Amino acid sequence: MTTSLYERLGRTEGIRALVDTVAAAHLANPVIAKRFMPLAEDPARLKVALRHLADFMEAGAGGPTPYTGKSMIDAHRGMNISGEEYLAAMDDIMGALATHGIDEATQKDVLAMLYHLKPTIAHL
Repeated sequence: MTTSLYERLGRTEGIRALVDTVAAAHLANPVIAKRFMPLAEDPARLKVALRHLADFMEAGAGGPTPYTGKSMIDAHRGMNISGEEYLAAMDDIMGALATHGIDEATQKDVLAMLYHLKPTIAHL
């Protein structure tokens, strides 16, 4: 039996830690920081956004927490996210995985998921 992506990402605790690292990277990334600054300036809003992202990642990885937020299309509609911005966000996510010691095979699985999501997020 193979280990689920949820398990390989460290279960709920590991995924929440990854999300925190990704958020910090996004805020420091000059390509996309301006999109995340309004969240950083409103701690309550940031907390909700991070919880939605963690729930989305957990559900997508096969974990027990259901995702009850907006669809990716609805959440990103009208934001006009460029390909460059999407790739910058992907780089931050991949960097967070490496920072947390996630193995290469798992990183590749996450990367495949990110490429799969791109059409639902970028240029909507």
